[in-house]
Amino acid sequence: MTNSNSIESLLKTTISYSDIAILLTPKDYLNQLLTLIERATTRIYITVLYLENDAAGRLIIKHLIIAKEKNPQLDIRVFVDFHRAHRQLEKQKYDIRNATFYREIDQQYPNFIRIYGVAIKSQELFGVMHLKGIVIDDTLIYTGASINNIYLNYHERYRYDRYWIIKSRELSNSFIDCLIYTFLSSKGVYQFNHQALGKINPLKKKEAVQYKHLTRARYHLDRNKNGDLTGAPLIGIGKRNNQLNNIIHQLMLQVKQHLVLYTPYFNLPKILKKDITYLLRSGIKVEIVVGDKHANDFFIPQDQAITMMGLIPYIYEINLLKFIKCHQRSIDEKLLLIRIWRHDANSFHLKGMNIDNRYHLLTGNNLNPRAWRLDFENGLLIDDRLGQLINLTDQEHRQVIKHTTIIKNGEQIETQFDYPIKVRKWLARLRWSNLDKLMKQYM
Repeated sequence: MTNSNSIESLLKTTISYSDIAILLTPKDYLNQLLTLIERATTRIYITVLYLENDAAGRLIIKHLIIAKEKNPQLDIRVFVDFHRAHRQLEKQKYDIRNATFYREIDQQYPNFIRIYGVAIKSQELFGVMHLKGIVIDDTLIYTGASINNIYLNYHERYRYDRYWIIKSRELSNSFIDCLIYTFLSSKGVYQFNHQALGKINPLKKKEAVQYKHLTRARYHLDRNKNGDLTGAPLIGIGKRNNQLNNIIHQLMLQVKQHLVLYTPYFNLPKILKKDITYLLRSGIKVEIVVGDKHANDFFIPQDQAITMMGLIPYIYEINLLKFIKCHQRSIDEKLLLIRIWRHDANSFHLKGMNIDNRYHLLTGNNLNPRAWRLDFENGLLIDDRLGQLINLTDQEHRQVIKHTTIIKNGEQIETQFDYPIKVRKWLARLRWSNLDKLMKQYM
């Protein structure tokens, strides 16, 4: 681990308490996003896993176009994962893809919105562009949410996430400079309105160069300030020299009293499991908020045909049950608090950490082996030395745990004997073929 990856040596920029807002619902986030787009004067840079061709996605595009018409000098760029953009949309014909949608936008409004597809690897299975962050003028919006109906709660269902709004020219510039350096000169990035659709076969020849370029990506800040409330953007890909992974691990070891960890999928990397065990043995309190299997975006209701992907929520629940049994003593001693989130048919997508009410990590990293090894991830670390954000973060946490159940022992978790027969049969086949271990690494 290099010195540049230590918490104290990170370049940080001072943030004013009054310039931070934490939104509590996806509808609040949608309204704020639309308001900021309408008021934009210089730049809008959107970085998400995908921008869907649905009602919410079209609403965002409509507002971007209106903003551009009002101000022709407005610089609008959208960065999405290349492979997700080429996925066949559910229940649609093969040629109805988000990539098609992006090209149609440019045909109708040439060069209004430049939309880039970022290909990390030649196939989505081996890594996606999972960076998050929206910059509008000098405001940074950090959330793990992509743009579609469910993330923005545009209809009845929602996918719950975190939504932080930070006014900071330095942070906004650092996010944009990193995008420009990392992507606009990269051979693994494709502008949808200028290049033909289809699978990019030449990418295989460019993978090594592209990957090496991504491993060098860093956020840079103009000045190193030492204030009472500071921020440090983080980024990383792969197992080696991954700045984000290293800081997450170091943050775990920084805990002195209380760790709060949010994750949608209970499939922690081995190093984080060891860190949690170390904290519990040291008498430090750990609170984990994780989504119920029904709140997993891969969950398939019993009245529908089960698929391989539909087994993932059950595999995560099996992981959780093993973890609970392993740490039952810490639960009994009230050192370990596990909360399971479930609210009707909605899903849970929160990620991040709160360390002693001082360090707050916002990230799109799912804290699982895939994020740890394959995906291109980023995050934002807030250092609140004086506890100025406690009221805001407490309010956020209370909202998060509103629909959670506290787990006191493994009897509250369904076992494999409780699962539908088809699920049990599929799980048995996976175990027999060792495919369950493979799925844990890639899903």
